[in-house]
Amino acid sequence: MQPNPVRAAARAVAGPAVRRVRREIQWRSCGSTLRLERGSAESYPHAVMEHETPLFRQLAGVDQQLQRNKVVNLRLALERLDGLILPPGQRFSFWWHVRKATARRGFLDGVVLSHGQVVAGVGGGLCQLTNLIYWMTLHTPLTVVERWRHSYDVFPDTGRTQPFGSGATCAWPVLDLQITNPTTTAFRLGLGLSNTHLQGAWTADAAVTTTYQVYESDHLMANAGPGVFVRHNVVKRRTFSPAGVQMADELVAVNEARMMYQPFLEAERS
Repeated sequence: MQPNPVRAAARAVAGPAVRRVRREIQWRSCGSTLRLERGSAESYPHAVMEHETPLFRQLAGVDQQLQRNKVVNLRLALERLDGLILPPGQRFSFWWHVRKATARRGFLDGVVLSHGQVVAGVGGGLCQLTNLIYWMTLHTPLTVVERWRHSYDVFPDTGRTQPFGSGATCAWPVLDLQITNPTTTAFRLGLGLSNTHLQGAWTADAAVTTTYQVYESDHLMANAGPGVFVRHNVVKRRTFSPAGVQMADELVAVNEARMMYQPFLEAERS
């Protein structure tokens, strides 16, 4: 059956409005749990997890100006997020706080991944922030209740320090990152920029005694057809007691992504 061009055009026009309404309904269903206050770092002295990622990478075919613009976009988002407190029973929503990235608000064209292609788009680069927050959260007792994975593996591993598929993509307003606090401890999200890195930390008002190890298994790169390669892995998390005894080994995510570059497969070596 041939697609109906009228319906396709109607979906293209109405789609963004429908997606916005759906997200607004979801936010309203969460009620006051989304309204987070800010707090001083001194009131949350217990370090739980901290991490940083480089602001600039050598990416083939990508204009460096887009990466410089990304830093501007990150700074604007950090103004809305740095210092937020996630008390027990509350929910963090990335887009609820950041809101839509527009040129009127000062956001610039940055790197956007669209269907496996690198393009320029207003607010581009904010995925680096959701990636960071998601990775840090996996090392805390907080619960990720909404996370979207990348469908494409765009760049080869160059200096990768985290398992493939351990990030979280974002796109207004559909692809959000949301986190809840099921504990009795309040957490503070600290974010900042140095000249070279995006920096983040979860701290708490009481000591968190459990520790976490996030790792991957079943990693595979495979040829799925002429010129088509896919990458697969499973991300898991081990939880340890204060004495170092493993208490849990849980599934975090199963990732499948089409590779947008030519991999070097083990089979090719033989």
